[in-house]
Amino acid sequence: MTEQDENKPKPRLVFKDPFEQQTSDDTDRGWGESQGGRGLSWYLDQRPPHHGEK
Repeated sequence: MTEQDENKPKPRLVFKDPFEQQTSDDTDRGWGESQGGRGLSWYLDQRPPHHGEK
């Protein structure tokens, strides 16, 4: 071992709570939604068939 190796800080293991961070699939963008607001056309497109014709 050289003197440089002795002066380097040793790596630490840091364990954090995984539930503290939001994952990408927790967002609208992760589900493929656009960033814009949902307008009337989006709601009309999402209407189930048993709710009548457009």
